[in-house]
Amino acid sequence: MDHRLLDILVCPICKGLLEYRKSAQELVCKADALAYPIRDGIPVMLESDARKVEPAELGR
Repeated sequence: MDHRLLDILVCPICKGLLEYRKSAQELVCKADALAYPIRDGIPVMLESDARKVEPAELGR
């Protein structure tokens, strides 16, 4: 994942910061508790493709 891209991407819902989780290939918005997948190196920033993040996961 290109770190320059990570610097400009924000959550499409709240415009908040995203946390890159390399091992899961996801971008996580802690404010909305959503994880956006990264497929073939491309972030999929659609709410319909995001998964809900459990509260226990947000503490990581």
